[in-house]
Amino acid sequence: MFKRQKTGSVVCASCGSLVGVNDEQCYNCGRRNPGLWGFAPLLRRLGNDFGFVPFVVYGCSALYVAGLIVTVALGRDIMGGGGLFGLLSADQIVNLAFGESGAVPVFVYGMWWTVLSAGWLHGGALHILFNMMVLRQLGPSIEDIYGGPRTVFIYTISSACGFLLSSTAGYVMPAVPILGGASFTLGASAAIFGLLGALVHYGRSGGGSFLRAQATSYAVSMFVFGLIMPGIDNYAHAGGFLGGYLASAWLDPLTRARPSHFFGAALCLGLSALAILASMLMVFRALR
Repeated sequence: MFKRQKTGSVVCASCGSLVGVNDEQCYNCGRRNPGLWGFAPLLRRLGNDFGFVPFVVYGCSALYVAGLIVTVALGRDIMGGGGLFGLLSADQIVNLAFGESGAVPVFVYGMWWTVLSAGWLHGGALHILFNMMVLRQLGPSIEDIYGGPRTVFIYTISSACGFLLSSTAGYVMPAVPILGGASFTLGASAAIFGLLGALVHYGRSGGGSFLRAQATSYAVSMFVFGLIMPGIDNYAHAGGFLGGYLASAWLDPLTRARPSHFFGAALCLGLSALAILASMLMVFRALR
C-alpha cells in the first residue's frame, strides 16, 4: 500500500491526465515528472484520507487540556473569573505561551506568528465545546468538496486572516465599542467562518444556489450572535470569512485535488506547530 509504483500509468499531479509513471513530462500540461517519481498514487491516497475534522478536534482538545495542566502546575486558577464562559480556562500567561494572538502579542511583543497558532487554542470549556460542535457540522461538507489538504489550507489561511485583522483593529482602535479589535484573542471560530466563506464561494462558482444560501444564512446568524454577545471577536470572524472566501477562489473547488496540495497542507500544519513552539520558547524564557 505504501510502496512506490514503478510501472504502469498514473494520474498527472497537475491536470489529471493519464501518464506513464516514468514519463519525464506530461503530454497534456507539460508538467515535469507528472507521476512524482512513482509516489503520486501514495500522496493521493494520503490526501483523500487526511481526516481533517478528527485531526482539528483532537489537536485543539489536546492543546486545551495541556494548557489546563500547565496552569495547574504553575499554581494558577483554572475555574476562571469571567463567569460561565471562563470556566475551566488556562491562565493568560499560559495562553500567551501556547500562541494566543491579538494586538498586544502581535504589535507590542512582536509575536507576529501567533496569527497561525491562535486558531488551535481556546479560552474555556464552553468555548471549545461550541467551536468543535460547529466544526463537526461544517467540516465534513468542506472536506467532501475540497478534500482534506485543501481544507487545511482554508482553515489555516482564514484563521491567519481573521487574527491579523483583529490584532490590527485592536492596535489601531482598541477603545471603539463593538467594532474595536482584540488585545488578546484565540479560538477556532475565525477558521470556522473561513469554512463558511469557502462554502459561499463554492455555491457562487457552481456548487448551487441552495448551498450558497444556506452558508450565507448560517454566517449572517453567527455574525449577529457575535454582535449581541459580549466578548466575541467580530473582526476575527469577518477576517476569517473573507480569508476563507479568497482561499476557495485561489484553490478553485471545481478542479481536482493535486498531490502538491498535500505538501502545502503539511507546510501549513508545520508552520502552525512552529508558531506554538516559538511562543513557548519566548514566553517561558522571559519568565525565567
